[in-house]
Amino acid sequence: MEPHRHVHKPLPSRAFFISRLLEKALLAGGVVAGSLFMGACGYHFTEGLPWLDATLNASMILTGMGPVNPLQTSAGKVFAIFYSIFSGVVFITMAALIVGPVLHRFLHRFHLELDNDDAPGK
Repeated sequence: MEPHRHVHKPLPSRAFFISRLLEKALLAGGVVAGSLFMGACGYHFTEGLPWLDATLNASMILTGMGPVNPLQTSAGKVFAIFYSIFSGVVFITMAALIVGPVLHRFLHRFHLELDNDDAPGK
């Protein structure tokens, strides 16, 4: 009895891949924008920073750089603790979301090439 061979679907078109990548990038951009807004609100309301300074602090934390303005209140420090942890998770998740389709396509193509190497007559 011959072993069962799984029949694989062909690699999706480049246009499908690009549309999928764009979809994930837009989703990631929305999550980053929402996270930036949340951080700006947090710094504005807990530290009393003007909106521009609050947004600057939020963007610096979100990118891993650290706050610009020193924190003065206990509420601001507690917010910064949680926002920093949240920002790290957002960064890792968004990187995975954007890299996911690229890695999936690479592995799919690699798997198809391996199957072609195992084809009868080779």
